[in-house]
Amino acid sequence: MVVAYSGLYRAQRRCDIPFFLERVSAGFPSPAQDYVEQTLDLNELCVTHPAATYFVRVQGDSMTGAGIFCGDMLVVDRSLTARHGDIVIAGFDGELTVKQLALRPRPQLLACNPDYPAIVVPEGVELDIFGVVSSVVRNLRVER
Repeated sequence: MVVAYSGLYRAQRRCDIPFFLERVSAGFPSPAQDYVEQTLDLNELCVTHPAATYFVRVQGDSMTGAGIFCGDMLVVDRSLTARHGDIVIAGFDGELTVKQLALRPRPQLLACNPDYPAIVVPEGVELDIFGVVSSVVRNLRVER
């Protein structure tokens, strides 16, 4: 499978959003110190290499164990070299898939859901890696 990459990257105007430096408690609530000390541009947070980055939406539930759910938006960096354990976008058997890359003891694409088997890459078959997933964006508010 060949994925065409347009290579188009348009410089966007920076979008600074208030950033609270105080961490929010995921356990018991703590008194808020509600002042803003900085701003944050989500592009700076999620995109390290703009010319080599693309977004893709997830379909399916094979990666739920990695915190990736159906409908999530993945930020994928094509400039990163995939390493053992990375979540990658890979082309295999004519389809693109998001899986965890295992290079040891042999190349495999691992689902992070026990309902799905590993995809073992047969010897002599080249695995196409289309990028390393660097961030996940999830909308928690469901439209009604």
